[in-house]
Amino acid sequence: MKDSNSRNLFRRASEIMPGGVNSPVRAFKAVGGNPIFMKSGHGCRMKDVDGNEYIDFVGSWGPLILGHAHPDVVHAIQQRAAEGTTFGAPTAVELDLMEAIRGAFPSMEMLRLVSSGTEATMSALRVARGFTGKNNILKFEGCYHGHHDSLLTSAGSGVATFDLPDSSGVPDNYSRNTISVVYNDMNSLRRLSPEILKDTAAVIIEPVAANMGLVQPSANFLSDLRQFTLEHNILLIFDEVISGFRVSFGGAQDYYGIRPDMTCLGKIVGGGMPLAAYGGRAEIMRVIAPVGPVYQAGTLSGNPVASAAGLATLKILKQKSVYQDLNAKAAKFFASLGELFAGKQISLSTLGSMFTIFFSSSSPQNFKESKECDTKAYSELFWNLIEQGIYIAPSQFETNFVGVAHEEKDLDQTLNAFARAL
Repeated sequence: MKDSNSRNLFRRASEIMPGGVNSPVRAFKAVGGNPIFMKSGHGCRMKDVDGNEYIDFVGSWGPLILGHAHPDVVHAIQQRAAEGTTFGAPTAVELDLMEAIRGAFPSMEMLRLVSSGTEATMSALRVARGFTGKNNILKFEGCYHGHHDSLLTSAGSGVATFDLPDSSGVPDNYSRNTISVVYNDMNSLRRLSPEILKDTAAVIIEPVAANMGLVQPSANFLSDLRQFTLEHNILLIFDEVISGFRVSFGGAQDYYGIRPDMTCLGKIVGGGMPLAAYGGRAEIMRVIAPVGPVYQAGTLSGNPVASAAGLATLKILKQKSVYQDLNAKAAKFFASLGELFAGKQISLSTLGSMFTIFFSSSSPQNFKESKECDTKAYSELFWNLIEQGIYIAPSQFETNFVGVAHEEKDLDQTLNAFARAL
């Protein structure tokens, strides 16, 4: 594998960016070695700056469910950009996208567009506090909801990769109203004092945890959580930045039949462009300025180019056969992977087209169990697959994705690479 150009670029990058990257997990610290600089992508394949080609199972960390440079999405971006990239004023295309989102997520009676998942969750929590007049937020260990100050406690994803329980630079009073509990364990909520629960505005959760690796909710966990929040007059916020439009067209809430009070979306909803959304019951959302006292704003919120990319993506995904075909293809691939892993200390956690490989005898059920897996073995697997032209997440605490663009020949090539690696 050639890597001289990537190495040279990383040396340049290290002089101008902290760690040589604009987002920590790209630095490959979890697997060792230097990051790979990418140049182009088409379908399920991408090429790096040294000309190496990879079958991609990261998909820009989830957004590219249709693959790289899907012609419909590219056309929508080009057409919209030619008419102007931003106005700081309302456009029709953002309304088209928002109506499409509400059609898929009926629980989002009203919504706002923003530019990132972090903005979406940050804004949703502010709205929840403003609506309820309460202070505390409950979150689950290992669930990552963006890098805003109040939720960088017991986070997964990049924080877990660097083995940091919290982030420095966050004053104690910023996170003192954030209480972390154990994913898949309702007793960890029931043990909280009445005083804490009385002053709790919201519970925020990844309904399908995807930032400690893929960890699915146990039976009745989400329905029990919904009932718990209703009993204690606490808002339930689903962070579906990853699971939205991935688990199903209507996300995890449609898949599991749970209606949250608020929802945060990102990744796929922007079609590969910087765009996210948050919304919920109309009475909650009406506390936002200019009609209410909770302030949230953004110059590029509802950006027309990003909205056009998201709308083009959702139009394709709305076709019923898309998810049927994608999940069937993924299930066949996962079954073959499972056969390769049989008898080894390797488990495969899957849901729909999402998957994570854990070096453990069984799939983790929470963040503690995820951290106990053999991450050194994972890094060895990662680099062996890279040498064979297979690109999986450079951290065991992330989730991989099969996409619409993966064809049977691509998945067969991947299985052969896994067999050689093992």
